[in-house]
Amino acid sequence: MSPRARRLATALGALLAACATAASAFPGSAAADPHGSAPSSITSVTLTKSSADMKRIAEYWNPARLKKAQDHNPATPEVKPTESTPSSAPASPTPTGGTATGAASGGEDTATTATATTPVKTGTPQTIRPTLPKQRHSTAGTSPITVGKVFFRIGDKDYWCSASSVASANRNLVATAAHCVYDAKLGRPAEYWIFIPGYDKGATPYGIYVGHSLNLHDRFAAWGDYDYDYAFVSVHDGFRWKPGKAAGTYEMESVGSLEDNVGGQGLTTRRGTGLLTYAFGYPAAAHNDGSRPYDGQNLKYCAGRTRTQVAPTRLVEHGLALKCPFTAGASGGPWLVDYDPKSALGYLNGVNSFAWDTDVDRRYDLISSPYFIASTYVVYRWAESQRAPQA
Repeated sequence: MSPRARRLATALGALLAACATAASAFPGSAAADPHGSAPSSITSVTLTKSSADMKRIAEYWNPARLKKAQDHNPATPEVKPTESTPSSAPASPTPTGGTATGAASGGEDTATTATATTPVKTGTPQTIRPTLPKQRHSTAGTSPITVGKVFFRIGDKDYWCSASSVASANRNLVATAAHCVYDAKLGRPAEYWIFIPGYDKGATPYGIYVGHSLNLHDRFAAWGDYDYDYAFVSVHDGFRWKPGKAAGTYEMESVGSLEDNVGGQGLTTRRGTGLLTYAFGYPAAAHNDGSRPYDGQNLKYCAGRTRTQVAPTRLVEHGLALKCPFTAGASGGPWLVDYDPKSALGYLNGVNSFAWDTDVDRRYDLISSPYFIASTYVVYRWAESQRAPQA
């Protein structure tokens, strides 16, 4: 992290510490206790303490609000490079995010950039195997139904990101970017957080899953360190909206656990670079030149081999990079290695974090992810131990 970014993070530290332990005044909102029962390296934010809290959040995302949700802005990182970038260096990065389809948005290729790199640490990886859903679906084999969109509220605004179901002991776990669950600039966690797997043009074919706890590394919550821009969110069993008895009303219908319905991607850490990787997400925002190839309504992917990536301003020091034209909206979407197109399953090895314009033509051509290491696995293990209260 650059001296200027580090000074900004230091200035934010007191605010973050003050805000992180303060419970909101209204029911169903987030109450963060990063240094309570969670390990010292983890910020864990409880969103729901009862089934009533879960229903309150679900009712917030009623069918009418969900219909309008696509009009909201994709979540973006709050801490950005502030130093000027030499004309010969890649342009400053911006957050990724948006909608995508099962069709390829980029072919297999090797990512290249003129930026300096930092070697990543390799070693014996921690590995969690992927799981199939209990019911096989006709869409499996074309695109991963584990991937979907998350919607949430920070302050008085609603946002959205991309995310994926991950195999876990609680069978209700979602992986996304840390900036999709926590505002590092304000030191404020997201509220009213939901996940919709298999999202396609507003449809919720596999249910809606209300967030129970947000779990991320303290380096992101306390410092806005984007080398730790990942989070694991435990969720409640899902539900879908069905027409109520009275005209114009809706009722919640339970659909069971996330993993039972869509399965879960595996997880792997410390795998190094040069791996064939599939990045999925819902890009939506325009490029810097104003062109807008994505609309955020369906799933897109890129495929290629990873390398290390360092931001010109040291905002990201140990990231992985992949050649891909994703724009904002894809943030939080999974990077999968050892991916099997037939089962649409692989191993989570990163998440969309930043997009880059490396040739300075005002169009993004590279995306980056934090490098998954042992501390990533620690956050994952804590998150899978968080179980939502039963209805």
